[in-house]
Amino acid sequence: MQLVLEGVAGATLFGMMLLTTADVTGRFFFNSPILGAVELTQLMLAAVIFLSLPVVCWREEHVSVDLLDAIFPARWIWVRQVIVNLIVTLALWVMAGRVWALGVRAFDWGDVTEFLRIPTGYLIYLMAIMLALSALLTLMRAGGYLLEGIGVLERGGPLSPGGTP
Repeated sequence: MQLVLEGVAGATLFGMMLLTTADVTGRFFFNSPILGAVELTQLMLAAVIFLSLPVVCWREEHVSVDLLDAIFPARWIWVRQVIVNLIVTLALWVMAGRVWALGVRAFDWGDVTEFLRIPTGYLIYLMAIMLALSALLTLMRAGGYLLEGIGVLERGGPLSPGGTP
């Protein structure tokens, strides 16, 4: 799944690069930009971000602040990680539900992009699905930290720093 998500996100990013290059070239050399390039770039950017989100959540590569790491006892780090991952799971799940509702509304109202008239509901559904998948993965992370913390999983396992993914 990780390979597929990264592949599709990478291909979309490559498409954004080609589109932007063609748009700038057309605009600069031929005084003829690609119509709808901004809309397509916006849609592709949203796709890249949300297709990458589950991978980022699973790898825990999101932005984090380590203000309390120096004073937090090492033997209780697993508790902190369980709590943080559960909070993130809840937040992602709530967002997935709200975004799904926006997708339903987009289809009900027939929302489309301004110039190219591309239906936006499909992208919104993709965003909701990726948020829900991210929530599931962070819940699995919380479960892994819990099992490691209570000794069911061996220390140095896949969830421990320095462990093999």
